[in-house]
Parts: sequence; C-alpha cells; structure tokens
Amino acid sequence: MVAMPTATANGQVIFGKNSDRPQEEVQPLVMRRRAVHEGGEAGAQFVDVPQAREAFRHVGSRPYWCAGYEHGFNEHQVVIGNEALPTKLPTASESRLIGMELVRFGLERAASAAEAVDVITGLVSQFGQGKFENSAGIRTYDNSYIVADPREAYIIEAVGHDWAVRKVEDSSTISNVCTLGGANDRVSPEAERNAIDAGLFSSDRGQEFSFSGAFADIGASASGIARQCRTESLVNRHAGRIEPQTVMQILSDHSDGNDPNEPFVEDVSGQLSVCLHRTEGEEHGVSAASLVADLCATDERLPVYWCGMYSPCMTLFLPIFIEGDLPSALSIGKEQPSDDSPWWKLYRLTHSGLSEGPERRAEIRSSWAPRQAELMESAYVMAQRGKELIDGGSSDSANALLTGYMKENLGRMMDIVGSLESETAAR
Repeated sequence: MVAMPTATANGQVIFGKNSDRPQEEVQPLVMRRRAVHEGGEAGAQFVDVPQAREAFRHVGSRPYWCAGYEHGFNEHQVVIGNEALPTKLPTASESRLIGMELVRFGLERAASAAEAVDVITGLVSQFGQGKFENSAGIRTYDNSYIVADPREAYIIEAVGHDWAVRKVEDSSTISNVCTLGGANDRVSPEAERNAIDAGLFSSDRGQEFSFSGAFADIGASASGIARQCRTESLVNRHAGRIEPQTVMQILSDHSDGNDPNEPFVEDVSGQLSVCLHRTEGEEHGVSAASLVADLCATDERLPVYWCGMYSPCMTLFLPIFIEGDLPSALSIGKEQPSDDSPWWKLYRLTHSGLSEGPERRAEIRSSWAPRQAELMESAYVMAQRGKELIDGGSSDSANALLTGYMKENLGRMMDIVGSLESETAAR
C-alpha cells in the first residue's frame, strides 16, 4: 500500500508491504553498496541480463535462495514491493526473470519512481517474467508492483512480456489480483496482440481491450480480492491521518475479509487476513517480513524505513537508515534454523505465540509496545541529526551515529526476544 502526501498526517509519502512467502523460507535483510561495473551479467537466475554500469546503494528483504527481493529501498528513496499475480496466461517454456529480481533491478538502477517504472517495464518487455518451466523446482508467477519515491508512486502489473502502469493520485493498495487496464492506464504496445494470440481476447466481439479483463484469473484471486478490499477500506478510513503506526497496524490486521469495514482485528482470527498465518507444518504463505517506509520530500530529515521480521503482529519494527551500515546480524539467515539469525528467532517466537494461544500472543505484543513507542520518538530525532550532519559535510559522522543507533536497537530487540523465549521455556 502507498499513501501520498494528501492522505498522510505528515504530508509525506508512506509505503507499506507484507512479504508473503513459505513460512519457513528465511528472509533476512541485505544491504548492497553503490558499485560501478565494467560489463558482465547482472546475476539473474535463469536469463542473462547485462549488468548496469552503476548500481545504487540499496537494502532488500531477500529470500535466501533468490537474487532478488520481496521489497526494498535505495539511496534515492525509491521503494518497491511486489505481489504474485494470478493470471490466465499459460506457462511458458522459455526462461524468464523472476518477479523479485525485477525489484532488485529497479532499486539498483533507478533514482526515481518514474525511472524504476521504465527499468521494470523495459526488462519485462525484453526478457519476460511470470510463469515458466524450470528445472530448479521454483514456483514462478506473474507479478504486480508498487513503486514509490517522495513525490510519486505507480502500480505496475506484469504478465509475461506485457505490462500495465497506473499513477497513484491519493492512496492505493494492491494484492493478488489484476486491476489495471482502464482508460487512464498505460499498457505495453503488444499486450492486445499477445492476449489475442493466447486466446484470451477477441477483437471480433466489438469490446474494448482491457489488460485485467484479458489476463486476470479471477477464479484464483478470491483471497487477493478480499485482502485488497480490506486494505483499501482501512486506508480510506484513515485518509488524511495516515502515519507509519497506522500502516503497521494495517499490516498486522487479522480480519477474515468478510466485512471489509469492520474495526481493526488485533488477534489471529482465521487463515485469511492481511497478516497471514498458517499452522505448523503447512507449506503455505505467511507474512514473513514487513516494510513501512516514511519518505521525506522536504529535506528536514532522512527517510525512516521500518523493517519487521516474520509476523508483523508479533515483531518489533526496527528503524533502518540506509545512510548507516546495516547491522550484520540482520543479514544472517540460511535454509536451516540458527540462533544467530534474528529472522529465525522471531519465527520461533511467533510460532510459540500461535501454539500457546491468545493470552500468550497478547503478552508478546505487550512486550514490544513500550519499545516500539520509544523507537517512534528516537528514530525521528536520529533522522534529523543525521540529515544535519550530512548537510554540514560530515557524512562519516552521520554514518557512525546511525550505524551505532541501529546496532543498539537490534541488541535491545534480541534481549526482549531472549526474555520472551525464557518465559516460554519456563511454562
């Protein structure tokens, strides 16, 4: 979801995203520094994409097996997140890009949201993305994206080699459902012809071509429709008053979607919600990482990126500053669980809450609340101090200040996790 300045309390752009992935697919944060390349390949898994000469500094939430991100941000305040998009386009035999790789390429190569749109749509046109056969056993799918910067935001839907784009005017949310294709949307030149060739549209019927009308698999989109209706309802309800805390709450909502207008649902109520859970052992998606980006177009502070690991309803959103160095522990995470990985520790904490019941989940949330409130105060003080140092020519001092602040916050978070684990073990 993204809220433009007209919809937010601080007059800045605020972006929010839950990353829904298999529940045991570790998803650490990684930071990549700015780099200059002399040719070579960009590191996509299945197709050879030429490396860009310059790659911007960026941070992404990276599934351990993938050279791409579910969401991330770069040094120019470009933020991107993607969603799987159920479509009727057949599975391709040729190799294509993975949707998460396009998030990375957008962050590496774009200094604005509009540039990121051009990067993503250009690569989609050239290399394709979406469902394709592969010997690695990787589930592939078409994708939708929200791309934002401090002044603009766009929605992209990509199907095969085709795409549609809409500019966000006030606020918008996306989920696992195709929605673009109206009169105000920009559509790739070959979309209609490719839909005809795939048997998904016929111009003989006298109907105007619609991107979503041709490609959307509505039968496979029921959960996406319900979740999008719910997020749109919550965003619209808070229009003009949206804060980072508002977006965190929306990302933590547990409404089953039957009544999009019901009050916020704090605790787990079922298996269809914005904050998605599954029972132990089920191989289905869960909300496994989250991002809330509070951008800044007015230069009085640095942008603040609030990153949560595993379930947003039972985690602490840590303020991350790309102008500092990411604590190395946040990047730890491989296929097997490990005690040195914050992601795996929060995975274990969440599942203890799910198994022990609502009282335990309430205790976990209560343990985080005072610390989250403290961070909501201190992060913006740091954002102002860091900006002042950078503007005064002391970027190294700003880096040291912000690096130390993030390291301290991570340490205090892990202390709380340890205390909660000890409580669980003592029961």
